[in-house]
Amino acid sequence: MARTQKKAVTAATAEAVEATAANAEIRSIGEAVAEVVAALPAPKAISGAELFVPLDKLKKSPRNARKTPHSEAHIEALAASIDAKGMLQNLVVEPETDEAGEPTGFYLVTVGEGRRLAHLLRVKRKQIRKTERVRCVLDTANDPQEISLDENVTREAMHPADQFEAFRELAEHRGWGAEEIAARFGVTAHVVKQRMRLGAVNPKLMQVYRDGDLTLDQLMAFAVTDDHARQEQVYAGLGYNREPWTIRRDLTRTHVQANDRKAIFVGPDAYTEAGGTIIRDLFTEDRGGYYDDPALLDQLVIDKLERIAVDLREAEGWKWVEAFIDFPHAHGLRRVYPQTMMLSEADEAAYAAARQEFDDLTAEWENTDDDLPPDVDERFAELEAEIERIDAMREGHDPDDISRGGVFVTLNHDGTARIERGFIRPEDEMSEPEREEAGGVNNGIRVNEDGEIIKDDERDGVGYHVSGLAPQEEEEGDAGQPLTDLLTRDLTAHRTLGLRLALGEQPDIALIAVTHALAAQTFYRSVDAHALEIRPTSPHLGGHANGIEDTAAAKMLADRHAGWAADMPQNLGELWDFIAVLDHVSIMALFAHCASLTVNALKLPWEQRPRAQRTADKLATALVLDMNQHWTPTVRTYFGRVTKAHILAAVREAVGDQAADRIAAMKKQPMAEAAEQLLAGTGWLPPLLRTECTGSRASADAVAETPEAVELDPETPATDTADYSVEENCVEVDGATFHIAAE
Repeated sequence: MARTQKKAVTAATAEAVEATAANAEIRSIGEAVAEVVAALPAPKAISGAELFVPLDKLKKSPRNARKTPHSEAHIEALAASIDAKGMLQNLVVEPETDEAGEPTGFYLVTVGEGRRLAHLLRVKRKQIRKTERVRCVLDTANDPQEISLDENVTREAMHPADQFEAFRELAEHRGWGAEEIAARFGVTAHVVKQRMRLGAVNPKLMQVYRDGDLTLDQLMAFAVTDDHARQEQVYAGLGYNREPWTIRRDLTRTHVQANDRKAIFVGPDAYTEAGGTIIRDLFTEDRGGYYDDPALLDQLVIDKLERIAVDLREAEGWKWVEAFIDFPHAHGLRRVYPQTMMLSEADEAAYAAARQEFDDLTAEWENTDDDLPPDVDERFAELEAEIERIDAMREGHDPDDISRGGVFVTLNHDGTARIERGFIRPEDEMSEPEREEAGGVNNGIRVNEDGEIIKDDERDGVGYHVSGLAPQEEEEGDAGQPLTDLLTRDLTAHRTLGLRLALGEQPDIALIAVTHALAAQTFYRSVDAHALEIRPTSPHLGGHANGIEDTAAAKMLADRHAGWAADMPQNLGELWDFIAVLDHVSIMALFAHCASLTVNALKLPWEQRPRAQRTADKLATALVLDMNQHWTPTVRTYFGRVTKAHILAAVREAVGDQAADRIAAMKKQPMAEAAEQLLAGTGWLPPLLRTECTGSRASADAVAETPEAVELDPETPATDTADYSVEENCVEVDGATFHIAAE
């Protein structure tokens, strides 16, 4: 029987070959063989036999135990693997039969449905034809559903550690890059880089991971650096706290993050060219990585700032220009500000001509709907540049100040150069006669037994100090001779008393006098030319809140101060007249500015000032201070610096119990990030920044006006809100009413 069947096959083969040879078309050997095989009679279904079945003759088995579809990523990976290495595992199939039990010519895939879909993906990409022969194993002896289940259940996936190390070895031993490996395994290059980075972790820690004493998240945290010794050191010092963010923090403690102002200022290219290395964290948003050599980075920052300083000195002519990373607030130098400058006749004429031509061109072309001709557009740009150039000359530092003063070039919070001009060193101050006229220091003075001040060089004809001589009989003297110091003190004491009495009866003059005393010390720090014993002090806030001087609020205050400083007369002797001729509104504005610089609401651990703190609270209430305009709770400013309990309390208070419960199981860093999202726009402030409102409190019916909550889960409505009562821009929390952000 077998021999007869063989002869029939041979005859059929011969006929097919003859038909192929007779065909005039030129065909490939593969196509001819495919047609020959297709012409063969269907073999007898023998369980365990290996078949090559056309792809378009394969169907999904309805008895496949897997009901959940394969993911697109899994099909992609299978297609890439088959394309690179061929099909490593056969499909298991059974013949499809019709209702009468006759074979239909199709086969049902019992095991390997994912590989069948991968082949179809390759067809879609035109990598193979739909008639591609697929190697299959026929199984008619076992139950299809059972073997489908068996194939998915009775297997053990490779340990991730083995996978990580295998990817690394592919790169090291075969020289494949991430892109090539990714193409062969159907994953992204980023995934390959992650696995290779994990495979490069210290082998000792990798074994700890295999043993189950490290989680994958913790292993990923260790992969932030390839320094095995540092990894071991951090692991040894972990203790009970093994949060991934803690591991990353400890591993990068001596590094500088790429979003740091220094890294931004220098740039990655300059840093790497100088020999620095940037470490990347492939598993979290590292914002560009970590610069591993802080000393090198500091040196590059200083070098770049010094180059800017040299160019600035050559361009503007200052006596000195110094570069620092941080602004040297303890320099103790007097500062001068730009003043209004008079333009020369030539500059005034040039400005008027440029302005007139600009206005004429504007009138000529303002009604046209078409684009300006190139020459007209270019002329507009030239005139604008000329007008801006001359306008800039209307304000500047006095040439004498430039010849004696200097500039600090420092690094701003956003990674840009910060240039502060107009600082005068003590040795470069005004001359001695000018200093005496302004009330400078008296040197070489002595006091006699009556309290009179006499100069040390006052000696008699023999050389004895006058203060040491015996009292002489009074002489008639000279009417032009100065009064004694004792009498001077007596008379001026009476004058002081009279001034106090009179000033208390004239509030308008008192306002001028107080404003003068404040302004004299605020804008002319090195002199003492005020009659009121008022000493404004302004504590430096930079030492208490890092980066506070780079905030928008600090910039507004500095601009306001610079604006007043530019209006101040250069000669202190003219300050009283300057203030006296100001209108009432301007005097009040100057007075308020000078007074504002003396505010001190700091709460320091070594100071006990409860009454001062209560006064600061009353001041905030009177000012209707809304700190939402100047401060926002973020991971950096608040949530990353408090405990998880504080975070949950803030979310619970601002958004509600449901939101707090949703993030309660999170770890510290993710919880802080989630809280930042949840509280964005809610107007929530920590208690230390709240301003208590005055007036009546609103009823709970106004709760609907509470700022909307930001939900992590958009399907869960924010129905559980805090117990807020809102009246205009006030909110009641726990019985107290505080200001919130205005609508």
